[in-house]
Amino acid sequence: MNLEARKIEFVQEFLKLQSEEAVSRLEKILRKEKNTSDERIFEPMTQEELNKRIDKSESDFRNNRFKNSSELLAKYE
Repeated sequence: MNLEARKIEFVQEFLKLQSEEAVSRLEKILRKEKNTSDERIFEPMTQEELNKRIDKSESDFRNNRFKNSSELLAKYE
């Protein structure tokens, strides 16, 4: 089944829903997916922006302004 057919089938099933809770959950999923897909659209950096970022990163490293991977992992455990 191609994508268009799947979308049509999904919409048909969606229209049959009677549960407001189910519709709300699907709306939430759709909003989250839209936000995620919007975030994937990005503007590439210019060469100047990239060089500035590299310079700042190297300066941060020289001045011990960084976290190692175990520190980052501990933050999210």
